[in-house]
Amino acid sequence: MSIIGKLAQTAAAFWILNVWFNRFNKDTGYRGGNAKNMVEEFEEYGMSKKQMYAVGAVKVGLAGMLLAGHQYPRLVRPASIGLAGMMLGAIGMHIKVKDPIKRSLPAATVAGLSVASAVLNGNSSD
Repeated sequence: MSIIGKLAQTAAAFWILNVWFNRFNKDTGYRGGNAKNMVEEFEEYGMSKKQMYAVGAVKVGLAGMLLAGHQYPRLVRPASIGLAGMMLGAIGMHIKVKDPIKRSLPAATVAGLSVASAVLNGNSSD
């Protein structure tokens, strides 16, 4: 594993955990549409609360796998690829509600970190 790969892995994980645990009820300026918090954001996208919590569980689970990947490297690539896919979905939602590009930047950044993590961490095994 490269240092840059490990940093990307860790940064992506902490970014997701920060969004879902520290910024869940906050207006960040990057929310979709006119949303002021996570619940309103998913409503803007036409998604239910159940779907919001399912998406959150997947993202938090993938972030946890990225952190566990420091001890169990074989978790890193699948978690990185999964998180990159989720971020592409997030970008798609911003496009759906016709947000300015600026609002997609956090998702694009996490997608980039996830791709870097998948590529730079290689095929590590336990």
